[in-house]
Amino acid sequence: MKPFTSRYLLLVAFSMLLGACQSTPPATPEVTDARAAAVAQLEQSLASSELATAEGQLAALQAEAPNDQSLEQYQRQLAEAYLLRSRIVLQKGDVNAAATALSRARALMPKAPALTGGVNNAIVNARKAELDKAEAALMAAEAKPPAKVIDPTAESTTVALNLTDMAKLRRQLDAIAADVVNYQCDVSIQAPRTQDYPWLATLLTKRVKKLDSGFDLKLKKQILRNIPAQMVLIPRKP
Repeated sequence: MKPFTSRYLLLVAFSMLLGACQSTPPATPEVTDARAAAVAQLEQSLASSELATAEGQLAALQAEAPNDQSLEQYQRQLAEAYLLRSRIVLQKGDVNAAATALSRARALMPKAPALTGGVNNAIVNARKAELDKAEAALMAAEAKPPAKVIDPTAESTTVALNLTDMAKLRRQLDAIAADVVNYQCDVSIQAPRTQDYPWLATLLTKRVKKLDSGFDLKLKKQILRNIPAQMVLIPRKP
């Protein structure tokens, strides 16, 4: 019985060893090649500044091998690329895009807040500057008297002139001059006859200078045969 028992135990041990080998097969060349290709694609996305694509590729690789420390260098490269993008778009004045890129850098580098501190401060200051500018514009708008003929929110306002009634024309020009000064407008005088322009320009200029002698009135002459006399008021952009 002893020889049979020994042979039986050896057979069981061999079977267990064989099963263990079958349950943990080594990485096949196909798997290794696929991972190398995925890493190469990630590197290409980083080199091309396709950061959203690179972030997705990195997440897929990390999900496949969460303990692969070689991926940490790509995570840092991606975070630094987002940080650089944040600086660039902030310099261009796009505060919202800068904040979005900075948030991605922070998510990728949660243990290195100092690296994002400078850009964060710049974004905060830029937002404050935007708010200050908007507040100043609002206060300036509230300080202006109500518009008489123009729409302050429009790119331009066209006012048809009443040339047949001098009293009405004078009142029109008074109102136009007030808006020109208060809302910093350039004026295009459009008339069907060449001789209409000089005296209309003179009438308007006298009124503007009376309201503000230092105002830089900019007039444009347009002779348009098929339209009645009119003035186009164009508020200057800040």
